Amino acid sequence: MPPPVFRFAPSPNGYLHLGHAYSALLNFDLARRTGGRFLLRIEDIDAIRCRPEFEAAIYEDLAWLGISWETPVRRQSEHFARYREAVEKLAGLGLIYPSFESRTEIARLVAQREASAPWPRDPDGAPLYPGLAKSLSPGERSRLIEQGMPYALRLDMAAARARANELTWIELGEGPDGETGVVSAQPESWGDVILARKETPTSYHLSVVVDDALQGVTDVVRGRDLFWSTSVHRLLQHLLGIPQPAYRHHLLMTDAAGQKLSKSTDATGLRELRGQGATAADIRRMVGLSESGP
Repeated sequence: MPPPVFRFAPSPNGYLHLGHAYSALLNFDLARRTGGRFLLRIEDIDAIRCRPEFEAAIYEDLAWLGISWETPVRRQSEHFARYREAVEKLAGLGLIYPSFESRTEIARLVAQREASAPWPRDPDGAPLYPGLAKSLSPGERSRLIEQGMPYALRLDMAAARARANELTWIELGEGPDGETGVVSAQPESWGDVILARKETPTSYHLSVVVDDALQGVTDVVRGRDLFWSTSVHRLLQHLLGIPQPAYRHHLLMTDAAGQKLSKSTDATGLRELRGQGATAADIRRMVGLSESGP
C-alpha cells in the first residue's frame, strides 16, 4: 500500500504567520508519524498579489521551522494548461457559463433584491450570484466575449448537482459545529461559483482539486475556515472523475480579540518573531504542538 501524501499549500501574497506555521507543522508531523510524504505547493494564481519575495520567504520560514519537503515544488502559475483542460471538460458537459457583471454591478443587484427580501448567502457570508447570465443565448455570450468584455466562468450549480447523487467526505478532524466522520456535502449552498476568469484560467476551488489529484494527495489537512468549501471540492471531484482524499480540518490560530490570524490584518509574521529572538521550538509551543513532534 503506498504511503499517505500530505501537503502544505500557501499563497505567496504575504509573510507566513503562526496560523500557517501550525498547519505546516501539523502536516509535516503527520507525514513523519505515518511514514508518509510531505509536499509543498505554491498557490500563486493571483498574479497581482503574489510576489517573488513572499515565495522566497516561505521557503526560508519553513526551513527555519525544521520542515523539509520534496522537490520540485509545484507552482500553480506554471500549470495553467492543466486547469484549462478541466474547465474545458466541464464546459463539454454543459456545466459552465460566462457572466459579465462587475463586482460593483453584482453588489447593486444584490441590494435591489434585498430591498424586498433577504438574499441567500454562501457559508462565508458572501451573496450568491444574482445575475441572469445563465439565460443569455450562446450568440449573445459570444458577442460579448468578442467585444472584449471581462467575464467569469461559473459552474451551473443546478445542472452540476443534478449529475451527482448524495456526496459525502470523510472528516478526520472537526467542522465549525462539531461535524466529523462522514459529512454530507452541500455544494448548492455556494451557488454558481466562479471556476475561472478571462484573465486567469482557474480559481482556488478548481486548481486545488486538480492539483491534489495530480499530486496523489491522500490527506488534506487545512484550517476549519475551509470546511464547507469541501462541498464544492467534492462536487468537482465527482464531475472530473478524480479521486477524493480524506480531510482533516483543524482549529484556527486567533488573536487576542478572537479573530482568525490573517495576512490581511497584518498578523505578526514568523520572520518578525524570528527577528525578536523566537526559536523554532518557541513557535511549536506557541501553536500548541509538542516540541519533539511525532
